Amino acid sequence: MEPKITALAITLNEEDNVKRYIQSLSFADEIIFIDSNSTDATVAIAKELGVKVIQRNFDDFSKQRNFAVEQAKNDWIIFFDLDEIITPELGKEIVSTISLRNDFVAYYINRNFFFLGKQIKHGGWQTDKSIKIFNKKNCSYNGNLVHESIKTKGKIGFLKNRVNHYSYKSFDKYNEKLNLYSQLQAETLYLKNKRPNLYHFFIRPCYRFWWQYICRLGFLDKKEGFILAYVHSFAVFKRYLQLWMMYRKIE
Repeated sequence: MEPKITALAITLNEEDNVKRYIQSLSFADEIIFIDSNSTDATVAIAKELGVKVIQRNFDDFSKQRNFAVEQAKNDWIIFFDLDEIITPELGKEIVSTISLRNDFVAYYINRNFFFLGKQIKHGGWQTDKSIKIFNKKNCSYNGNLVHESIKTKGKIGFLKNRVNHYSYKSFDKYNEKLNLYSQLQAETLYLKNKRPNLYHFFIRPCYRFWWQYICRLGFLDKKEGFILAYVHSFAVFKRYLQLWMMYRKIE
């Protein structure tokens, strides 16, 4: 008997991606959305297509994801974002890999990163990978408020097929995501009693731009590469600005 699979996702106003995402998961035995109170048709579309939707206020990414894992009936979890494309080939590989019953408790999947409709091949994105498949008996999220990752008790493998990650199509949407990440990172530093100084405000953002645009060849992606390096370096600056504001009790 093949192991059963639960597909999980965190959602917020994803109505444009819901139908395609659910249809790509026809191989999953259970699909659950943990929705952060969407105001569009995300929940209605998902329920109409047979998805179990649980609405929960968003606090941070690790708590949201660990809560989702707790709702799963099955041990094997796949956890993709709705802006990631799960191809039929990847779906078949997921099923066949889990059915092997080997010693691996989790699997990395490499991602092709798309920004403003263009595939980004440099700037550090060329090595982008993430654990998307894992056995919940041996894995959990590490507790980070943002950039959460899987803690595993066992071996990690790699899948051959890649997932296409169509990150936000508009600049404003992508910038909103980075703003949220900056806020959560600032909260993490505040809890660790880290205090910002001139190094954090000036050197760190400049280094981020230099590393991404020059060292990792982001300039080869032309204007999209420049935009990505710029917004990510500004997000670093904003992280420490928000941290500085927390210490001064400024809203």
